[in-house]
Amino acid sequence: MGDRLRSATMEDLPLHLVLEILTSGGRLGGVDLVCLELTSSVFRGGHDGMVPNELRSLVDFAAFRVCGSDTVYGGLSCRGKEELLSRCGGNWKRVLRFLQSVNQSSDVVETSAGNQMQIRSGRYHTLLIKDSVVYSCGSSLSGVLGHGPETTQCVAFTPIQFPNHARVTDVSASHNHAAFVTQSGEVFTCGDNSSFCCGHSDTSRPIFKPRLVEALKEVPCKQVATGVSFTVFLTREGQVYTCGTSAHGQLGHGDTLDRPTPKLVEALVSVGPVVQIAAGPSYALAVTNDGTVYSFGSGTNFCLGHGEQHNELRPRPLQSFRRKGIHIVRVSAGDEHVVALDSNGYVYTWGKGYCGALGHGDEIDKTTPELLSSLKTHLAVQVCASKRKTFVLVDNGCLYGFGWMGFGSLGFPDRGASDKVLKPSMLNSLKGHHISQVSTGLYHSVVVTNRGRIFGFGDNERAQLAHDELRLCVHPTEILVQEANDALPLL
Repeated sequence: MGDRLRSATMEDLPLHLVLEILTSGGRLGGVDLVCLELTSSVFRGGHDGMVPNELRSLVDFAAFRVCGSDTVYGGLSCRGKEELLSRCGGNWKRVLRFLQSVNQSSDVVETSAGNQMQIRSGRYHTLLIKDSVVYSCGSSLSGVLGHGPETTQCVAFTPIQFPNHARVTDVSASHNHAAFVTQSGEVFTCGDNSSFCCGHSDTSRPIFKPRLVEALKEVPCKQVATGVSFTVFLTREGQVYTCGTSAHGQLGHGDTLDRPTPKLVEALVSVGPVVQIAAGPSYALAVTNDGTVYSFGSGTNFCLGHGEQHNELRPRPLQSFRRKGIHIVRVSAGDEHVVALDSNGYVYTWGKGYCGALGHGDEIDKTTPELLSSLKTHLAVQVCASKRKTFVLVDNGCLYGFGWMGFGSLGFPDRGASDKVLKPSMLNSLKGHHISQVSTGLYHSVVVTNRGRIFGFGDNERAQLAHDELRLCVHPTEILVQEANDALPLL
């Protein structure tokens, strides 16, 4: 009788069931698996042939299995997969941590408290997703905060009301308009629509509250990227749509005609599904699942990466990556430069080198992508570019910054407000935190930690850091968010 009532332990479970638990849902991370490995001998052994010989333990086998279902990993060639494993020291748990960090840093962060968060900085404002609710703070130029015509500024993160309590999964913040993707794939926009960048052809007036983009109602999307007076939409099928101003060809349709509603970029249909998009002031970037980067729009400052400053009216692949067999997984489009991350955690920059924004120890322009050699020993998981500054997040949660300090927006309290940082330097001011995501605007920056805490630094003149009384945050300062449990739907 006593034996029947004895509590079952992990050792009592069939090993195939343990493996299924470890790999189902993809929720466990590399750190979680390490903890399990240290906790019980069940996870440390090879278990009589159940685990392939080249893998050290059941946990390694689980990490290998989860990596195999990752979209980034799945897009790599056999050689690319081998190189990534080698770069991670043959440790599948670190490979998994890298892949999951890349996905979360550009998408939604899963915090240790169980929250889902995403932070995005506009020029003078900030947008935050927390558990599918969107909050905004800062200056509401042309209705970019989404709270109505009566709101000119929000000094604290304030929930945006969406029709039917729409659950938001992705946001993008530009100078004067914003775009949102919901869990169902619908897209909402608000802000200045004088150039039709919000995708509503029936009005050129500002849109002060999020409005559904009817032209994409039957085209589920997963990501949006807002430039200056134009918008790029990425569908779940990997196709790209654009609308707004196209004076430099930034809509990618082979001409300079403006588009009042989203139109499919046909040149990208035949090159394979697009997995990520980014928008600069007047140019755009698209990354396909085979690691190719396509650029189009204004060639000013060499941001297109082709070695010249000609405009590109259609998406054009960056041959320098192709020739070297480099598989790019993420790009970030700054005002005057671009930063890219490859499948081995290496970082590349090109464009205007002013103030050291490219991180090569000088202020020389780079006409084509160049490897950031000073970070080669680190495994980068996110890259973020803005006005003359760049951030690189590495897999251990440390954040590096370089470029123009600009009101302290690089996060180095011991430096002057207008100093230049010519090479990547670690933000010791955040050393006690594991950073999971970073975003930067014109003169302010914000980060989210793996515990769901938010810190901001830089200019707060327009409350873009969600503090009422502070005007300048030289030291990273925590931003608190009041939960929006009673937000009402729009009528």
